[in-house]
Parts: sequence; C-alpha cells; structure tokens
Amino acid sequence: MYVILKYLKEMLVAAVPAAIVFSCFQPYRRRALNAMGLRSNLLRETGLILFIMCLFGVLAVTLCPVYMVRQQGGVWGDVLLLTERPSWMSNVNFIPFRMFVDYWQDLTQGGGLFTVINFLGNLAVFVPLGFFPALLWRGESWRRSALVGGGTSLFVEAGQYFVMRFTDIDDVILNTLGAVCGYWLYLLVRRFVPAAAEKFKCVKVEDSCGGTPGD
Repeated sequence: MYVILKYLKEMLVAAVPAAIVFSCFQPYRRRALNAMGLRSNLLRETGLILFIMCLFGVLAVTLCPVYMVRQQGGVWGDVLLLTERPSWMSNVNFIPFRMFVDYWQDLTQGGGLFTVINFLGNLAVFVPLGFFPALLWRGESWRRSALVGGGTSLFVEAGQYFVMRFTDIDDVILNTLGAVCGYWLYLLVRRFVPAAAEKFKCVKVEDSCGGTPGD
C-alpha cells in the first residue's frame, strides 16, 4: 500500500498541472467542436481530464531520472544526478520475453510478491491509456488502444535510456497488453451500461435534443 501511495503522489505532481493547463484550452476546444457541429458534455470533459492526468502521471513516474548517492556535503546534500553511463548497452534489453523468464525464476525462488507487484503494475498503469480512447472517441477498436498504449510505452522506454533507467522491450509488451486490457474493460462497460458509455461521446449539435448521436 505504501508503494502504491508513493507512486500516486509522484503521478499527481505532473497530473494536476497537466489537467489545469488542459482545462485552460477548453473554450478553444469548444469553439472548434462547434465549428464541426459537435458538442462535448460534462461527462466527456471529465473523462478527457482524467485521461490527460493518467497520461502525464505515467510520464512522471517513468521518466524521473535515476540518482546516485555520493559521500559529499553541500547545500544540495549528498544526492547527485548520475550523468555517465558505463556502456551504451547497460540497462538495455532488446530480447523479447527475457523479463518473463526472470519473473518465472523469481517466482520459483520465493520472490513472488515483488515479482507479482511489478508484473501487475506494468499492466495496470497502462489500462487507462487503452480504456479512455475507446470510451471518449468513436470508432473504438483494440488496435487503437494498443497503438496509444504501445506508442506511449515506446516513447517512455526510449526516454528512460537517457535518464539512466532500464529500457526493456518486455515493458513495451506488458504496457501494450495493459492498454488492450483497458479496451476489454471498455467492452464490459459498453455491454452492461451502454447508455452510460454513450454519454461520454461527442454528439452532433442538432442531435443533442434527442436525435441519434453523431461522430
């Protein structure tokens, strides 16, 4: 629980300012939608803000630089940014499913809790990135959710190389699968509460008084 709360705090550092900036552009977005004959209601605007918060929250916790501790004083304390990489291939894995083998070895050697948390965490953190694109925009498909999740994960993994964190192709696989799980979650919502799911879409202005929702 402590670890989850720690990550949530780190996410909010970027998520809240991103939501505020996004909200500032709401009048411009409204005018653009009106020009296209569309209207976005309060539910959809709330969903968009949550989507933006999840996206920037993920970027905040995954692209935070790695620090190293050195025994020296000073006004900034003992923590300095690690700026030199031992070799260009250090902390890099381009071999698919290598991490899954490591997970299995950890499980068989008694390291189950950390392994399960790490595995589920890589899945869960990208579920919103697959769920909200399906919920908020028409033409939803698992391919779109996978593209959003996989594209974001590729960006993150590439960025992690430059902040001295581990760059792993298996993280991209897990993150993309998490986004697809988000799409499956949307399918459940659409199946059991279809009317609620439909309210998160834009509607045509002429249809907002009772017609069929448009694209």
